[in-house]
Amino acid sequence: MVPSVMSIPLQGSDAAGSLVLVIQVLFVLIQLAGMWQVFEKANHAGWKAIVPIYNLYVMLKIGENAWWWLLVLIVPIVNFYALYRIHAGVARAFGKGIGFGLGLAFLGVVFFPLVGFGNYRYVGPT
Repeated sequence: MVPSVMSIPLQGSDAAGSLVLVIQVLFVLIQLAGMWQVFEKANHAGWKAIVPIYNLYVMLKIGENAWWWLLVLIVPIVNFYALYRIHAGVARAFGKGIGFGLGLAFLGVVFFPLVGFGNYRYVGPT
């Protein structure tokens, strides 16, 4: 008789893998909640933050960047600059500079909740 999956105890690596998965899901949820609030502060519907490519397009609109920056994301190496450019536009729209744009692009799990739930106000692109 084959034991059921429920009766097999988790091995050490299985438990560690499950913990890592739970932490990753928490990070994603925290970033999405922050993005939702950022979108609402910028007068866009919050649900747009959870739609994968569309959220980048909305961020382009918030930062008043051209739509074709989405196409640049396909190009290797150059896509890092495009990612920064998209997020720098969002940072400018909230009155912040280059460092904040880099933070939004590469440490979004920290910076999106900071903007979304903090006292930052949408001032529009400058």
